[in-house]
Amino acid sequence: MANNNKKKSKKRLFIFSGMGVVLIVLVLLVVLGSKRESIITVQTEKVAKRTITQVVSASGKIQPEVLVNISPEVAGEIIELPVKMGQRVKKGDLLLRIKPDTYMAARDQSKALLNSSLAGLELAKANFDKAVSDYRRSVDLHKKGLLSDAELEAVKTTHDVARAQYNSEQHRVEQTRASLNQAEENLRKTTIYAPMEGTISQLISKLGERVVGTGLMAGTIVMSVADLTRMEARVDVDENDVVRVSAGDTARIEVDAYPNRKFIGVVYEIANTAKTKGLGTQEELTNFEVKIRILDKDVAFRPGMSVTADIETSTHHDVLAVPIQSVTTRMPKEPEKQESQADQPAVTTKTTAKKKIENKVQEVVFVAENGKAKTVNVKRGLSDDAYVEIMEGLKGEEEVISGSYKAINRDLEDGSKVKVENKPKRTSSAK
Repeated sequence: MANNNKKKSKKRLFIFSGMGVVLIVLVLLVVLGSKRESIITVQTEKVAKRTITQVVSASGKIQPEVLVNISPEVAGEIIELPVKMGQRVKKGDLLLRIKPDTYMAARDQSKALLNSSLAGLELAKANFDKAVSDYRRSVDLHKKGLLSDAELEAVKTTHDVARAQYNSEQHRVEQTRASLNQAEENLRKTTIYAPMEGTISQLISKLGERVVGTGLMAGTIVMSVADLTRMEARVDVDENDVVRVSAGDTARIEVDAYPNRKFIGVVYEIANTAKTKGLGTQEELTNFEVKIRILDKDVAFRPGMSVTADIETSTHHDVLAVPIQSVTTRMPKEPEKQESQADQPAVTTKTTAKKKIENKVQEVVFVAENGKAKTVNVKRGLSDDAYVEIMEGLKGEEEVISGSYKAINRDLEDGSKVKVENKPKRTSSAK
């Protein structure tokens, strides 16, 4: 019995001893493995000179450069509407006619009032002429002593009253003539003609409808006449990008209705006032409308078509460029403290400001040299969809690390070991 217990004790001792050895080996492996420097697999691309074109992208709609909304100036029922949607019209063509009965009656009434006032003017003129003659005769008689002062004063009063009545009738004639002119003008406004040559791009009202004149309120828009031979793209540019856009910039326009074609345009007008959407909300957007004249004349655009425009704002030729993903940011390393905190002098305001400037985030690229990544501070310039101009920091022909995204933006540091694995370039025959 005692022998069996001794055997079990020895067996347990061997088992626990083996487990301890395995545990120690595992700990050593983990410690040694953590000290081993990892090798990061990357892709590189040689720095070369390129042409960089900076582009501002925006979306909007196709609209005609010239569009006139037709609104009658008088109210009434449409009794004639000879045009249809999409019809071509010339300047002076009849567009619509409003029922003129009311305005004809107003004109006739104004004519009658004018004739009445003219008759009254003739009567007043006759009375005034008689009063003038009587007054002159009375003055002569008064000088000869044949007419008293009171009688002369009465004659003068009659003369003044006749003159006032004559002047009043003159003003009345002017007033009634003006009313007649207004009535005739309103009657003319019941017939509307095309103000320009173009196309009926919008026809809202129908024959028999009643419309409101612009003299009363905003008025009813009956139709729109547009010159469809001169079209433009009106796009909304973000407030941060509009400062780069200038009149005369070239734009490459994509129209959703023509997916396999790009059109050329020129910026000719930039809004000075912003358009704000969602004011006071998290989705608030501030844009500026930019008008781009489309130079292509062989395509029949329709107002309201959706467009996307790439406005080329600046171009730099033969500049050093790297892939846009190669440029990243790193915080500068703080210098090692050589003095204790107690021995350091008090930091002045100027020194503090200088440190803040030095501690700003720096733009860098990583250059692959002898199996290691080297950090190079750079200053970027223009950029397009794929490449960015490098104004300072590189001389050309360096192998900059262009991938992967995780390696460039997170893993790489100055001196990191790298393994370059570039994909083979296509041969000219494959192209």
